[in-house]
Amino acid sequence: MAGQTYFFTRKDVVFRSHDADCAGWLYIPETIRPAPIIIMAHGLGAVRDMRLDAYAERFCAAGYACLLFDYRCFGASQGIPRQLLDIKRQLADWSAAIAYARSCKEVDGSRIALFGSSFSGGHVITLAARYPEISAIVAQCPFTDGLASSLALSPWSALKVLGRAIADVFAGLLHLPPVLVDLAGNPGTTALMPVPDYQQYLALIPAGSLFRKSVSARIALQILAYYPGHLIKRIKCPAYYTVCKFDSVAPAPATRRHMEKAHRAEVHVYSCGHFEIYLGELFERMVHEYIAFLKKYVPQE
Repeated sequence: MAGQTYFFTRKDVVFRSHDADCAGWLYIPETIRPAPIIIMAHGLGAVRDMRLDAYAERFCAAGYACLLFDYRCFGASQGIPRQLLDIKRQLADWSAAIAYARSCKEVDGSRIALFGSSFSGGHVITLAARYPEISAIVAQCPFTDGLASSLALSPWSALKVLGRAIADVFAGLLHLPPVLVDLAGNPGTTALMPVPDYQQYLALIPAGSLFRKSVSARIALQILAYYPGHLIKRIKCPAYYTVCKFDSVAPAPATRRHMEKAHRAEVHVYSCGHFEIYLGELFERMVHEYIAFLKKYVPQE
């Protein structure tokens, strides 16, 4: 059974999160019994078709159901103002997705794993500490330390982003449209992630995607105060952590320092940048290892 490949179907679903509906894809494998489910959402400002669907397809072919969703205000989900990126709102969307999975009769809602990458890698750490009943998590190149990620910006880039963030805070107070900042760019540009592997980032965006390249700038202030790594020691479920050695977004030294306090964790370091891991041979390797981890700790019954 370990090597069996399952046919699967994908259908559009929606679930309510506070003031709006989140759009999701529910992947269902053709198994004899309802399958365990992996809940997935993307990182900083990204949407579900930016290579996370590739992971979901492979997980589902291995016998796992998957719920892959867009956050409110992004992609196919409802919510205004558009491109409003807020940590508490995103965590609330994850909680709503967990509630939806628990109530879904097409899957085994008693066995839920979480998969997050980059910023959402930090979210699944936070959620696993909050929900001890989660069966397992996979955190790929996870955001763990707000200060470390903020210091990864050059002083000039940081100053320009900070100016937009402050302007965006005032825009929110005055009920004006958000002041936007680019998510990513080449080093030296005004972006939340000015990275040397920017071309790999662009390669994640498929033609026709609902992705937009900029978000509300106020998130820069929230990032500075967000430390999912502090919660790692509270996680009781099995966890697989992927660390990118040359990560310019979630610096590896800070991430590895937090993970020294992990319990029941597998920590793997790979010689790559933040966005390389979604593509090519590294993607194939990671999918294989994630499935092996899931089969060990969340086996199909």
